[in-house]
Amino acid sequence: MFDSTKLEHKLTKEAFKEIQAQLRNELLDAQRELRERGTHSIMILINGADGAGKGEVLNRLYEWLDPRYLETISVDIRNNDDNDRPNQWHYWRDMPPKGTISAVLGSWYHVMLRDRALGKLDRDGFMQSVLSARAFETMLGHEGVKVLKLWLHIDFEEAERRHKEERKSDHFRRPLVEEWADVPAAHSRKKLHEAAREVAQFISPDSVPWNVVPAADARYRDVAIGQALLALIRSTFIVEESAPAPAPEPDSAAGYHLPRPSIISTIDLTKTIDEDTYKRKLKEEQERIFDLTESAAFSKRALVCVFEGNDAAGKGGCIRRIRQALDPRDFRVHAVAAPSEEERARPYLWRFWRNIPPKDHVAIFDRSWYGRVLVERVEGFASPADWMRAYGEINAFERELTNDGYIIAKFWLAITPEEQLNRFNERADTPYKQFKITEEDWRNRDKWDQYDEAVTDMVDRTSTALAPWTLVPAVDKRYARVHVLKTVADRIEKAL
Repeated sequence: MFDSTKLEHKLTKEAFKEIQAQLRNELLDAQRELRERGTHSIMILINGADGAGKGEVLNRLYEWLDPRYLETISVDIRNNDDNDRPNQWHYWRDMPPKGTISAVLGSWYHVMLRDRALGKLDRDGFMQSVLSARAFETMLGHEGVKVLKLWLHIDFEEAERRHKEERKSDHFRRPLVEEWADVPAAHSRKKLHEAAREVAQFISPDSVPWNVVPAADARYRDVAIGQALLALIRSTFIVEESAPAPAPEPDSAAGYHLPRPSIISTIDLTKTIDEDTYKRKLKEEQERIFDLTESAAFSKRALVCVFEGNDAAGKGGCIRRIRQALDPRDFRVHAVAAPSEEERARPYLWRFWRNIPPKDHVAIFDRSWYGRVLVERVEGFASPADWMRAYGEINAFERELTNDGYIIAKFWLAITPEEQLNRFNERADTPYKQFKITEEDWRNRDKWDQYDEAVTDMVDRTSTALAPWTLVPAVDKRYARVHVLKTVADRIEKAL
């Protein structure tokens, strides 16, 4: 892949003009069809040594494409404001909606390549980072975001020559995108080229391939990139048209269904706590949470609380008691409803990634990304293939957070069908509580067993050592609140 770039790749001015005229029209036609279909978006990762022409390539894309539907995502890892969240957050924040194209400078490969070049990352750590990036790209592909990975290749010696020439120039010559200033020494820059070769050669049948583009000749480079982009856009049309119909659900033998164990049935829903003990423990645990989140050690961490549970199980009451223990400047509560049009135009995790808090802050999710494997599964909003795949995608998402120092506390609040009915009736009869009850809540009662099965699978497949589920008996609201507060305090204390 890299060896072939050593051969001479040149394009004459006349040949370039002839190819450009046709290529530009084909790109505009493909971009228009991409927008009209609205089923995919494109992310172009522009990687390469400083001096390889990344800025020139970006300008060429804006010249050849309709700029109204082309955006630049520029991530400066050296910017401290961008370093208080996980690396992937930068790209999720600016994820292109379906029908559009984004060009990325400072891609998710930047940090691993830099650290490998500087000797901060051994081979095992480097390969783990590559695998994480590959999983991210696979998830994006399933969600309709196609990735074009470019490495603009020039010889190490040529890169050094261009870099020095540009630095000593007294006048503007060309836009130089300088991304590797923190890899200053010639030895380290050579290591950078070696690391790029490692990444490009580390492939598997299901991985997004690298396009290593000879960049010594600008005309050849630009045409090669234009052709690669055109092929990728057109491939989305082929996949869409040839997508197979979903496989039918298999019939069980003789109509017999094997009994499924319920994890909810293992929860002792009779647990209670008296009023005096409740008040004392509530105060104790709230003070613990306040002290822990105000500590110096927490300034390098962040807390993400996830609340799921049966309708009317008391999630809001638990959330209010956590709020009372926190500095109001340092937390946000995100009440999750059905996705908007803007959210449906992007991968389902987008609306959660963009609300991940910075370090030294807290985010509380009232409903969460687990809707993919709960309501979307039960109501048929997600196909079996989509929600089955989501378990692994959610685990990868939470692993990105915990690897970056985030503390995750996940709660399922459980009540009985009888207790739920009592609470529904109370809400319906109490004017200031009527907003809490909807027709959908009543309909969901008819699918109690289906939700029970979905919860069992969810806990079984996504309760991990670093992000375990806590199953909370919530028939007694006082017991549930104290249990939740103590678990949050314990999780923070253990992490610090």
